[in-house]
Amino acid sequence: MDLETLSRGTDEGHVARPRVAVDAMGGDHAPEEVVRGAIDWASSHDDVEVILVGDERAIRRHVDGPLPTHVSIVHASETVAMEEQPATAVRRKRDASINVCMRLVKDGLADAVVTAGHTGAGVASAILNLKRLPGVDRPALAVQMVTDSGPFVFLDIGANPDSTGENLYQYAHMGAIFAERVLGVSDPRVALLSIGEEKGKGDARIARATELLDGSGLNFTGNVEGKDLVHHMADVVVCDAVVGNVTIKFFEGLSGFIFDLFRHEFRSSWRGRLAGLLMQPSIGRIRGIFDYEQVGGSPLLGVRGSVIITHGRARRRMIGYAVEVGAATARTRVPELIRERFGAPSSANAAAAIGDDAADRGADAADEASTPMATMEGGPR
Repeated sequence: MDLETLSRGTDEGHVARPRVAVDAMGGDHAPEEVVRGAIDWASSHDDVEVILVGDERAIRRHVDGPLPTHVSIVHASETVAMEEQPATAVRRKRDASINVCMRLVKDGLADAVVTAGHTGAGVASAILNLKRLPGVDRPALAVQMVTDSGPFVFLDIGANPDSTGENLYQYAHMGAIFAERVLGVSDPRVALLSIGEEKGKGDARIARATELLDGSGLNFTGNVEGKDLVHHMADVVVCDAVVGNVTIKFFEGLSGFIFDLFRHEFRSSWRGRLAGLLMQPSIGRIRGIFDYEQVGGSPLLGVRGSVIITHGRARRRMIGYAVEVGAATARTRVPELIRERFGAPSSANAAAAIGDDAADRGADAADEASTPMATMEGGPR
């Protein structure tokens, strides 16, 4: 496809008709599930342009009939395999589908990227191609965590270990912008995940972040403990990537263990089978609450564009939700608002230098983090 035909104007920075580049070759079930999921979603959302990026012949094998007019294909000849070192692969494979997606955003031909591919490759490609936003020291991966009264934004869950208090301060601002603009939370409550409820209690970075957040203008409420996460004590919860990733994986393992116990009990005797039959509607409602596919994916906040990293095991339904999150993030100008929050120039061409060592650091961290879907039936990979 002629890339010039993808170019669209904006009205004072507002993205009226977002263009979402979908990495058609990323994920365990790519390209079929990714392609079909993106097209299915696009069929009922003609206000968003969807760009399928990858091997054109492989993509077209999973297209039934003509493409919708607002869906297009951009060819990419390479992919990044799960076993490859991500930072090295994205630098070596210039025509990898994830790199082509990022360059579409960089060149103004797309507004958001969605990928179910290697998390480390997604983070590394975003940093190498899009660069960090001016004023942002480190990007952060966020996820919507389910609670008894709706989701909250949890970050960082895998982009950067060894965060400083200053990093946590920036994560809080970025998470608050996402919660307000994408989730529609007015004046979101912001808290730090730590070892006690008392404000400032924790290690040196918690103390420093508390000092900064107290004067930040955010609705900062202090600390929350791990036991309070399910009770929606805050709308944005901030922590270091190691703590965040351990937390979401614990939630995944625990929730799976609980559901396995129920299955065992319901199958172990005729009384259990009867109880399971009677409880089926209630269990269905509980499963609906913990339906991780509906969160779509994790935004990588702090880079020059909207990047959504979804679950590597995502099938077509979750891909559709991920495209929706990508479109919403672009439409509500989340990256631009983050740039403005840190007082950096609004020009899209403002310089933000970053070395290869920083890209390696982010990619290696994300290698271990994996894509963050911390809910009952799905988890990081």
